[in-house]
Amino acid sequence: MANLLVVESSPRSSSVSGSVAKEYVNEWQRKHSSGKVVRRNVASNPVPFVTEQWIAAAYTPVENRTVEQKEVLSVSDKLIDELEAADTIVLAVPMHNFGISAQLKAWIDQVVRVGRTFAYTAQGPQGLLEENKKVVVIVARGGAYSGESPYAFLDQQEPYLRTVLGFVGLKNVQFVYAENQALGAEAAEKGVKAGIDAVLALA
Repeated sequence: MANLLVVESSPRSSSVSGSVAKEYVNEWQRKHSSGKVVRRNVASNPVPFVTEQWIAAAYTPVENRTVEQKEVLSVSDKLIDELEAADTIVLAVPMHNFGISAQLKAWIDQVVRVGRTFAYTAQGPQGLLEENKKVVVIVARGGAYSGESPYAFLDQQEPYLRTVLGFVGLKNVQFVYAENQALGAEAAEKGVKAGIDAVLALA
């Protein structure tokens, strides 16, 4: 059975990245009628930030962890289980100050974890998640930062996400853009349509 994980990260109730992601989910469900969709909104249901206690627990061998340390890592364990179970992962990502939202960063910090999603080896860090998982990143932006845009140098979303996803082994990553959301109704509508067209093609 196919499994789809959808992670939304916009604090807005009328999220553009979320609305484009919904189109992908609908098409995916049409093609995978018996598939399972797991939805996680880290804006409306935030995950905890990493703490000193979390770091100590993560670097303590499993067999030596205390009950308290296991509890500290319980949210991380659940989030990583969701990642491992998914065949396809959709990230709905608004641009906040040229990067990702704090809520999404908190989720990333919980799932990028030594011994679970990456390991240190003699050849350097190695991602532990399956490379054949498909990742679709749906990015909503107030302006245009992709392609040949003169503002492309300001884009801190795609370079960071490609790096951190690749670090844990997720290298089959495709980006979809819904841009120009702050440039008036007509430009915003065109940006959303371009995003929807792109995700439907990927689904």
